[in-house]
Amino acid sequence: MSGFIEWLEEENKKNTKVRAVLRRSLTFDLGTHVPAYPYVEWRVKDENDTRREIFYLVAGLWASHWREGRFGQQLSIGKACGELYRERDNSPSIEQRFISLLDADRDQLPHRLRQIISLLKEQTIDFDDLLKGLLKWNQDKKPTQNAWARDFYLNMNHKVDAESTNLEESK
Repeated sequence: MSGFIEWLEEENKKNTKVRAVLRRSLTFDLGTHVPAYPYVEWRVKDENDTRREIFYLVAGLWASHWREGRFGQQLSIGKACGELYRERDNSPSIEQRFISLLDADRDQLPHRLRQIISLLKEQTIDFDDLLKGLLKWNQDKKPTQNAWARDFYLNMNHKVDAESTNLEESK
């Protein structure tokens, strides 16, 4: 975990109000909900507006997704969406929402991420990975989008690949 997500987890153990404030912050423009300032501003310091908004977005998403006793492997958004796709019998709507997320610009990203995170309520999301990925979102070569797409398509086809491998080995 990054220092930021780890710190949020520790603060949450002391006071569950943290989650309530950060969840509520998602209903405001990113970085404008004053009660959320003590939980995020210390981390963003003098960084630019885009980075500041990303920290607020990830903090709010973490709070909205948090569940008591959630353990297990933390998944990237791509892996989690790939698993959800398989669980829902290869639902084309999951793939379409995922593709829409990958194609999101800065203005669309918060809305699309909130939609995806709410769909992934049963998965354990790696919010550290999410934060790192979003900080690279606007880079020209799209490293985050490429990594998530790779994770998604490898995971959505995981069972098919395993079956194909077994068939080839039995020949």
